[in-house]
Amino acid sequence: MAAERLPDLLETTYRSDLNLFVGRWGYQPPIEVLPHTYKKLTQSALATGCRFWLQDIRRRTLNDPAITRWLFTEYFLDMAAQLGGRLYVAYLTSPTLLEIIINGPGYEVPHASDYQPFAVAFFSNEGDAMEWVSQAQTRDSLA
Repeated sequence: MAAERLPDLLETTYRSDLNLFVGRWGYQPPIEVLPHTYKKLTQSALATGCRFWLQDIRRRTLNDPAITRWLFTEYFLDMAAQLGGRLYVAYLTSPTLLEIIINGPGYEVPHASDYQPFAVAFFSNEGDAMEWVSQAQTRDSLA
């Protein structure tokens, strides 16, 4: 019997009509595959040059504190520098994962990163996430 092929972990798309880089995560990955997946994410994002991201992680079920720490202390800083401006990342999560993230150690409310070269916010509704990105684009264009 042939092994069942898992769906791709990450599908990326650049929506030029919205100036939006979208990453849709297909399932909860083992932690050891994340470095390779973030390398793919980086390559795709840099190819678009887009600083406005929607990361759909609704199919993920846990939040690894070490990965979160790395994202906030290294990855987002590096991506903002490479993309040449402030990076805006809206995470679309399931309500359950959103509760885990908000109640987890080290969670900061979105305005806490006002002086960082990146801004991150979490949503369980795609419309709210898109509105946040749209407002960020407007603020960024006025700056």
